[in-house]
Amino acid sequence: MTDEAVVSVGVAASIGPELAALLAPLVEDAGFHALWVNDTPGADALAVIEAAAATTDRLVLATGVLPVDRRTAPAIAAQVAARGLPQDRLMLGIGSGQASTGALQLVADAAHQLRATLSAEVVIGALGPKMRHRAVDESDGVLLSWLTPAVAREQADDAHATRPSAHVALYVRTAVDPAAHEHLETETARYASYPSYAANFARLGIDPRETVLDAARHDLAARLDDYRRGPDEIVLRAITSADTLDEYGRFIGAAAGLL
Repeated sequence: MTDEAVVSVGVAASIGPELAALLAPLVEDAGFHALWVNDTPGADALAVIEAAAATTDRLVLATGVLPVDRRTAPAIAAQVAARGLPQDRLMLGIGSGQASTGALQLVADAAHQLRATLSAEVVIGALGPKMRHRAVDESDGVLLSWLTPAVAREQADDAHATRPSAHVALYVRTAVDPAAHEHLETETARYASYPSYAANFARLGIDPRETVLDAARHDLAARLDDYRRGPDEIVLRAITSADTLDEYGRFIGAAAGLL
């Protein structure tokens, strides 16, 4: 556990390899810890990471998350090898996807297989307490998302109490430009409409709009400082007004100014 979390940048795989290859060096040069890539429908996070790896030297590259109900551990491991991904700076975030039964064991088995096959770190994306505890027990750590700073600290403290070496990363949807506020609102409403996320918000008693960094509503520096007390890594999931290199470049510059 660190006294203050490192800070990373997250993007969706839908930005594509070409943009990722240009974006990743900006993230690295700005001093961020990692580039996280969401595996999105119609896009492949591993292909995007391959492009990012080719244009960086030290940046950690991570997936958030690969759904193991649709992408088996052997298939993921084969792709990591085939693409020549740098396992010494690779973190594979995996999750249960749409699995309705046996999700805990499915993810645990996948984590075991990947850790036995690869030298990359493996973390498990988790919402509820059972999956969080399984992540801490069966992988290198846990990837959290959509939490207030206070709840994030509670969950990070719980994970570290169980295993102090567990890596706790937290995705925080972030708009550093007020012009991206509506995109952030849309993203928040979309996730709040998903049954699993809606149930988690209800269980925790939190408002989804209070789980983000929004330049239109927050003092970003103070709020990021609050988030950094507890988890080991804060992933600023970039919400921009457009998926262009200029917009992501502005995001990176503004976010770096908060560190």
